[in-house]
Amino acid sequence: MEKIYVVKYSGPFGFIKPWTAVRDSETFSQQFLTPSIVEGIEKKLFPNLLGVDGINKIVGHRLSYNQVTNQQEVIQTRGWNSTRKGKQFLFERPTAVLIRGILQNPILHLAFNDRRDAEIAMTQHICLCRNEDILLPEEIIETTKEQFDADEEKFSGYELVFEKNEKSFLSGYHRVSNQAMYGWIKTVGQPVKA
Repeated sequence: MEKIYVVKYSGPFGFIKPWTAVRDSETFSQQFLTPSIVEGIEKKLFPNLLGVDGINKIVGHRLSYNQVTNQQEVIQTRGWNSTRKGKQFLFERPTAVLIRGILQNPILHLAFNDRRDAEIAMTQHICLCRNEDILLPEEIIETTKEQFDADEEKFSGYELVFEKNEKSFLSGYHRVSNQAMYGWIKTVGQPVKA
């Protein structure tokens, strides 16, 4: 059996914006990573792959968390509103409060075929989708692909398998090429921890 090397990341919270959410006042975190998110994480870990299409080093992933908790977030509009007061122009950016359903205590396992790639990943933090959602590396676990898919205690979580078949659904559009992305959810063990 061929070995793989799994880097375990964890952090206090994380948010994965659903591709259908645009300006919703209440948005719950998506519970799986799309192909473009995994590709973005890979490009962050291995900047030498910038300009290379596709996912080249990450051969699997698994995401679990404790619960989804609601957090309020103050946002500002992109544009400015101007009003005239006498001879002066006043500029303002209105604010609004959004409610985000945030993943609490997410754990992400990233699998690599090459130990050197896992060692490089082990020296860096990653973010799921927002810069403030920092996950830090904890350990490298040497295992096999079969154990990674079967060990419900150690590797529980959700994984979007990036392929199109009868179980697949549209999971978004690639942020660079705008091509439709498809996948199906593989659930291992209990992805939501108590």
